[in-house]
Amino acid sequence: MDNELRVIISGGGTGGHIFPAVSIANAIKAKHPEAKILFVGAEGRMEMQRVPAAGYEIEGLPIKGFNRAHKLKNFSVLWDLFKSLRLARRIIKNFRPMVAVGVGGYASGATLYECARMGIPCLIQEQNSYAGVTNKLLAKRVRKICVAYEGMERFFPADKIIMTGNPVRQNVLDSPLSVGDARKAFGLDPDKKTILIVGGSLGARTMNESIQQHLDLVKDSGLQFIWQTGKYYNAKIMQFMKGKELPNLKILDFVSDMGAAYKAADLVISRAGASSISEFQLIGKPVILVPSPNVAEDHQRKNAMALVNRHAALYVEDAEAPDKLLKLAIETVNNDDELKALGENVKKMGLKNAADVIADEVLKLIKK
Repeated sequence: MDNELRVIISGGGTGGHIFPAVSIANAIKAKHPEAKILFVGAEGRMEMQRVPAAGYEIEGLPIKGFNRAHKLKNFSVLWDLFKSLRLARRIIKNFRPMVAVGVGGYASGATLYECARMGIPCLIQEQNSYAGVTNKLLAKRVRKICVAYEGMERFFPADKIIMTGNPVRQNVLDSPLSVGDARKAFGLDPDKKTILIVGGSLGARTMNESIQQHLDLVKDSGLQFIWQTGKYYNAKIMQFMKGKELPNLKILDFVSDMGAAYKAADLVISRAGASSISEFQLIGKPVILVPSPNVAEDHQRKNAMALVNRHAALYVEDAEAPDKLLKLAIETVNNDDELKALGENVKKMGLKNAADVIADEVLKLIKK
């Protein structure tokens, strides 16, 4: 390959799409430092800030999702789609990519549709166990489909599927801290069992209520807890906690070093996003999953069940979390045999070096 290697990567909307996209870009650059990589995202979505922060250029399309509740509003959505297709075509002609990568999200649909029409080889990466609408629509037009779960031939042509896993944050895998030092970093006892509750950067209401409604269980458990409330809920929770002294409960709005937090924890309580699940698989961390009900096609529940069916995770419905979650977590963390089984089973599902494997598939398409 010459020094004009050019790649378009498109998609976004959520961190679960953006992080794999950036990881794939980083893996391509590691193999070919001279590569020119252009991202295409959706205007007003988080990729327009996150991608430049990672050091890559990005172009935005005015594309939006369909409004299923108010169908008359979709006339403007269709107009934005038409404009996005036309703008994507112009971006592609100007950049002249040799290959295009889609990671899901509105922008990847328009971008890869136009790339495929122009004869540019395309690859998509599906993070979840239940394929997203965009990737299902693109499946017939792309050359390769990288997945993280078995059984994806129910959505995609079997001869295009490659089992790669999902890229994960490197600092999660490479934390240099011991378990004791990780706990000390959070101001906790290095020798006490610890539960980590994390509902995402914004937080998860029902998971937070699971703690708020059972502070007596927290206090009397003999355990310690790291509780990421999420930035959206933190102020109200800190007000609620005024005057309540629980030295075994560390409350944070956001955990910046997830590698240290995972290392400190004997058990994690988490949403069932694809990226988080991939991290638990690679580090072999026992987890109770509380799938978000507010996601397309209920895909988090399907992600969770792919683990639960192998006894690689436990599961609590979102609506039942305030009543059941904390009691189950305390029972589980005090059962060493159960913790060991969950950790061993989830680790068996991990696929290493996903970003490198996907980058190699991208480069193969260029060679062909």
